[in-house]
Amino acid sequence: MTIDISWSALAMFSAVLLIPVLINWHFQLSLGKDIAISLVRMAVQLALLGIYLQFLFDLDSLWVNVLWLALMLVVGASAIIGKAKLPQKALFIPVLSGLILGLSPLLLILLFALLKPSPVYSAQYLIPLAGMLLGNSLSANIVALQRLFNALSEKTSEYEAYLALGANRQQATLGFVQTAMQQSFAPVLASMTTVGLVTLPGMMTGQILAGSDPIIAVKYQLVILIAIFVMLSISIATTLSLTVRIAISQTGLVKLTSR
Repeated sequence: MTIDISWSALAMFSAVLLIPVLINWHFQLSLGKDIAISLVRMAVQLALLGIYLQFLFDLDSLWVNVLWLALMLVVGASAIIGKAKLPQKALFIPVLSGLILGLSPLLLILLFALLKPSPVYSAQYLIPLAGMLLGNSLSANIVALQRLFNALSEKTSEYEAYLALGANRQQATLGFVQTAMQQSFAPVLASMTTVGLVTLPGMMTGQILAGSDPIIAVKYQLVILIAIFVMLSISIATTLSLTVRIAISQTGLVKLTSR
C-alpha cells in the first residue's frame, strides 16, 4: 500500500529548499535566478505531467500512446543536439535514428515477451519504460557527440595524418569514436558496478515504497539496468556511425563543427 503525501505536507517539506538558497547566498554563486526558474519549471512540468499521464492511462489508446512516444523521441533527439551545441538540422536524423534503433527492439521485447501487459500497448507500462530508457540515454549521447567533435577539433593534425597515410573517414576517426564511446559508457558502467552497495536505484526504491516485494523490485531493476545499457550501446554506436558519415565527406573533409 502506497502512503499518500498531502499537498500541505509536500509544501512544508519544500521548506528544505531554503538550504541550497542560503548556500547560494553565502557563497555568492549567483545562481538565484537559475534556481528559481528550475524549481518553478520542475513543479509546473511535473504537475502537468501527472494530470496528463492520469488522462493517458485512463484513455489507453494505441495511437495516442504511439504519438506520445514519437514526441518523446523527437524532443529527446533535439535536446541531445542542443546540449551538445551541434548543428540541429544536419544531425537530427542520425541522433533520432540512434534513439529509435536503441529503443524500439527493447520495448518490443519488454512488452511482448517479458512483461506482457494487457493490452500490450498499455500506457502504464509503455510510457514509463520508454521514459526511463530515453532519459538515461540523453546524457551519454551528449557526451559521445561532444567528445567526437572535440577530438576532431583538437586533434586535427592526427586526423589528417591518418588521411595522408591512405585511411578513409571511418578508419581515420576510429580512435576518436572509440574514446567517445568509452567515455559515454563510463557513468552507466560505474552505476552498474556500485548498484546495491553505494546506490539504491530510483525504480527499485519507488516500488519498495509502493509496497512491492523487494525481490520483485530487484527483478524489475535488473531488467531496467540491462535495457538501459543495451539501449546506450545501440543508440551511441548508431549515432556516432551516422554522424561520421554526415559530418565528414568521403574525401575526409570535416563539414560540421561544434558551435
